[in-house]
Amino acid sequence: MIFKITLIAAAGALGAVLRYGVSGMTQRITGEGFPLGTLVVNALGCFAAGFLTGALMSSTQQMREEVRVALLVGLLGGFTTYSTFAKETLALANDSEWAKAGMYVLLTNALCLIGVWIGYRLAQRIYGV
Repeated sequence: MIFKITLIAAAGALGAVLRYGVSGMTQRITGEGFPLGTLVVNALGCFAAGFLTGALMSSTQQMREEVRVALLVGLLGGFTTYSTFAKETLALANDSEWAKAGMYVLLTNALCLIGVWIGYRLAQRIYGV
């Protein structure tokens, strides 16, 4: 149990560092007018969750429970940022940026659902699930 928790914690720390880097780099490239960094992180995280879930269902991808939980709970839990998404949506609404807030909610949900679906289908195609 301690080993599993340690793996989750280490993977979560790595996910948080990756989130910081990907989100920050995206915002530096695109500017600060729209929280695209968080959107990109959430969409990538959902794609990865779908892919890993599909890949791990394959009988050819036998993985220890500790590693599976470290990847899905730790790494992706540290990487995705729905709490930040909610805070940024509230900030846009508080600034009366209603169109931006609505677009952000719509894009985040659509891209993340599409990402998890594509990731899962890709894993099915690769691993024959």
